[in-house]
Amino acid sequence: MRIQIGFLVLGFIILQGPLLSGASQQEPGSEFPSSADSARTALKRGITFFHSIAIEGGYVYHYTLDLKEKWGEGRTDDRTIEVQPPGTPAVGQSFLRAYRVVGDDAFLKAAEEAGDALVRGQNDLGGWGHKIYFNGPKSKVVSFDDDQTQSAIRFLMELDQELDKPSLSAAIERALKMMMASQMDHGGWPHRYPRQWNYHDFATLNDGGINDCISVMQDAHRHYGRAEYKGSLQKAGWFLIMSQLPPPQPGWAQQYNQYLQPAWARAFEPPAVCSLVTVRNIQTLIDLYSYTANGRYLEPIPDALRWLESTKLQNGKWARFVEIGTGKPLYYDRGRVRVDSVEELSIERRTGYGYEQDLSERLKQVTKRFEEVSSSNREEVPQEERDTPEKAEIIERLSELESELNKVVDSQDDLGRWVVRNDRYRKIVPGTSWTGEYETKDRISSALFNRNVGLLCKFLELLESLQ
Repeated sequence: MRIQIGFLVLGFIILQGPLLSGASQQEPGSEFPSSADSARTALKRGITFFHSIAIEGGYVYHYTLDLKEKWGEGRTDDRTIEVQPPGTPAVGQSFLRAYRVVGDDAFLKAAEEAGDALVRGQNDLGGWGHKIYFNGPKSKVVSFDDDQTQSAIRFLMELDQELDKPSLSAAIERALKMMMASQMDHGGWPHRYPRQWNYHDFATLNDGGINDCISVMQDAHRHYGRAEYKGSLQKAGWFLIMSQLPPPQPGWAQQYNQYLQPAWARAFEPPAVCSLVTVRNIQTLIDLYSYTANGRYLEPIPDALRWLESTKLQNGKWARFVEIGTGKPLYYDRGRVRVDSVEELSIERRTGYGYEQDLSERLKQVTKRFEEVSSSNREEVPQEERDTPEKAEIIERLSELESELNKVVDSQDDLGRWVVRNDRYRKIVPGTSWTGEYETKDRISSALFNRNVGLLCKFLELLESLQ
């Protein structure tokens, strides 16, 4: 009896062998079909809804569920859109990315309408301010604060790769001419353009201003290949190298005057070595090296990394501002009033500005990236083969993303919305200073929409890369 069972088992194994072998040789990524379908369906429903709440093609930051209240930086109205992310350019980029992944023409149409709104709001200088007021005058200055003008240009250039539209091409041409005109002789860009005769004229790294300008010019050269855009990049890279402060504090300041000296901006932004700016600049220098293969861009990084490691506070965070010379953390309230700790700041400064930040993860990532690019010989590796992940790595990443994808799909309501429940935001009474009070409401969020669309697209892009 035992012998008969043994033969049966052996026969089963022999018969099943080809089937098992076939299963192990299935197409990479074929284990994710239902998740891929769910991602495409969620994209269609989410974008269809979000496109329906456009304001003349553009977007703000937040909406109540009945769409009666809208916020950007403060309350806004039905004729105003936001340029600053996560507003119109960022939403337009989400539409465009989804179009490239799925190929749905409705997504491209939504992106085109967002681009048209930005073109209508472009000012006479070729850039943008914080908002576009369709029932009011255009901004008379170009703002490089918080990725405002830069995000608009980057999105329009990406859209230009998909559309043959003279009005779009003309707007991009005006914008890039402005970028060239506003770049300073030393290679940096100001906070605002044209000249304001105050700290807005300083070369500004705060909030990634110059870093975002560099990304614009890199994209411009990548898309259009013009020599002047490459020259702008070279000037900007030289600015980053020149503006690094000397040892023993080889980081960067938030803003520099005409003599490339760290300078005051707002009354709570002193001349100092800035840890967050230093991390961003390391990222940008690696970007420049990756794009140009010029090893000069890597030379400032080791000293900057060592300085960052040495300035970590006892609470595990980094002070935003480090005093030049003493290395002490700096905390300033309005009126240039210096205090000794975050706890001594006013409510507005304590909650509205990151005087101390946990940079551990960002520092870990940038250190790893630096080690990777410095250890590889880029000259010997063809461009198309650089940094190409193995299929096993992609499948592992897909598996990691799948649980997040399911959460995104499950959180979408019957209308295709993603809603931030009990969203907490400042209670503002017009004409008064903020008292520290908050309001709570369910709200539709452009930031959440962009995040979720990005995650769904990333999953589908990874899946496509396996084919």
